[in-house]
Amino acid sequence: VLLVESGGGLVQAGGSLRLSCGASERTLINYAVGWFRQAPGKEREVVAVISSRGNSKYSPDSMKGRFTISRDYAKGTVLLLMNSLKPEDPALYYCAARLASGTYYYTESSEYDYWGQGTQVTVSS
Repeated sequence: VLLVESGGGLVQAGGSLRLSCGASERTLINYAVGWFRQAPGKEREVVAVISSRGNSKYSPDSMKGRFTISRDYAKGTVLLLMNSLKPEDPALYYCAARLASGTYYYTESSEYDYWGQGTQVTVSS
């Protein structure tokens, strides 16, 4: 499964971006999906994850209320809406996927089988 992220870019602090994750030649309907990010010199960290049904989600406390993960069922993609971006948010944002059913979601990067190339998010102060 080839994952493709889009929507990254440069935004001012306090601004918003919407990232999209899609899969070539198929949809992500039967996949649990996660968004992760990695800044230079830092470990990869989870941003938000969602179950294949879309009814179970998780985000770390530091991102709750600012980052929202959702599914676009019409397009078979997974979105990450990022509001109130801060100077500490710049990173390469990756989406990841694994086949999964029901309400399970996965918060560890090692639990995912497929990864995109990432999309860069830059925040100017």
